[in-house]
Amino acid sequence: MRHLAYVGNGPYCYANSFAMLLGSRGPSTAVIEVTTGGPFGMQLVGGTQPFFDAYGWNPGIGCDRALAAIGWTSAVHHGGDAGDALARLRSAASQGPVWVGPLEMGYLYHQPEMTGPIGADHFVVVLDVDDERVLMHDPHGYPYADMPVGDFMVAWRAETVSYGDPYTMRTGFSQVADVTETDAIRAAIPAAVDWLGMRSDAGLPPRSLGNAAAAERLAELVEAGAGDGLREHLIYFAVRVGARRLSDTADCLLLAGYPAAADVAARQARLVGSLQRPMVNGDLPAAAAALRALAPTYDQLRAALS
Repeated sequence: MRHLAYVGNGPYCYANSFAMLLGSRGPSTAVIEVTTGGPFGMQLVGGTQPFFDAYGWNPGIGCDRALAAIGWTSAVHHGGDAGDALARLRSAASQGPVWVGPLEMGYLYHQPEMTGPIGADHFVVVLDVDDERVLMHDPHGYPYADMPVGDFMVAWRAETVSYGDPYTMRTGFSQVADVTETDAIRAAIPAAVDWLGMRSDAGLPPRSLGNAAAAERLAELVEAGAGDGLREHLIYFAVRVGARRLSDTADCLLLAGYPAAADVAARQARLVGSLQRPMVNGDLPAAAAALRALAPTYDQLRAALS
């Protein structure tokens, strides 16, 4: 089956937030996402929570790598107490839009069904801050959303997010090199090969698994009923973003002159995307079969890129 580039909705919060700030001089969200290194692998954190991204990877690592690859820099600010952080944010927003995150998504009460922390990270672009409200573009589908300052600061503290520092934001975005999309993708390939090789110093909790072992174990968990929130995590987030980023990876690899690797990534995208219907409808054996078919593709992608 021929691969077709995907255009549509998806949980691409940090890539979309970067794209808003970089504007017409920045690359596509696909290139931003791929140059983070995230698409190159799979991880089962603690042996129970799956992500279709590289073993040991998180957006805090990936965002710096992406900016370097595409020829941009920014100033990162984080830490301190809530008062100091709010003063920094208010001052920065008075000068222009601010990239903010991670936030705890469950505290963003303008999003339907959010009632408290769910351990999910999120990124937004803050437009204005006054004494009562924070105005933002929330790339989850809510332009010009606002929320009370107090609620925003609780979300921004990100105590229930598994990585990063409280009150992290980026300002001062500056283009330092004119890098084509093709060159940016090619610059990210050595790191992609390393990610697919799975770093030993990943700092993940015990029982974490990567790539083929993660896919095989996830298949077993799915066959056992996908309980304890696993089904919901897959159908509302992990499958959607996983299939999207792999589809984008196939497009980018083809653009950069890696047709064999692009074919593998496209096959990965189809396999991850094929999980959505059976997981929603309860056909757990079909979902498990797709995961087992996915398992050998990580070594295949690494070989094609090497």
